Amino acid sequence: MTQVLYVVLGVVAGICGGMFGIGGGAILIPALVLIFGLTQHQAQGTTLAILVPPIGLLAALRYYQSGNVKLSIAAFVCVGFLVGGLIGANIVHNFSDLLLKRMFGVFFLLVSLQMIFSK
Repeated sequence: MTQVLYVVLGVVAGICGGMFGIGGGAILIPALVLIFGLTQHQAQGTTLAILVPPIGLLAALRYYQSGNVKLSIAAFVCVGFLVGGLIGANIVHNFSDLLLKRMFGVFFLLVSLQMIFSK
């Protein structure tokens, strides 16, 4: 039964990823922590492993087909993301699970406030 719930979570995250460009941080991580009981570290690591094949390839391909991907920007950001991801993954293991969970929540709170109140 748990495997079915994982697939349902994947479908919901995939829909949100395809529609809004979100899914990993905004859907998968909170669900894995709050519903499935993973630690924050486990949820973040699992989400990184999830995101590469399905969302990174298929959703981006669809956006590309519609002319909505700027490859010149994506290539440079990808290089930075590769380096930054490695740095972030090394740094995060020095934080307690509670601190990481709180940092994650504050980050999304700030992002949501900015999106709500900006023009």
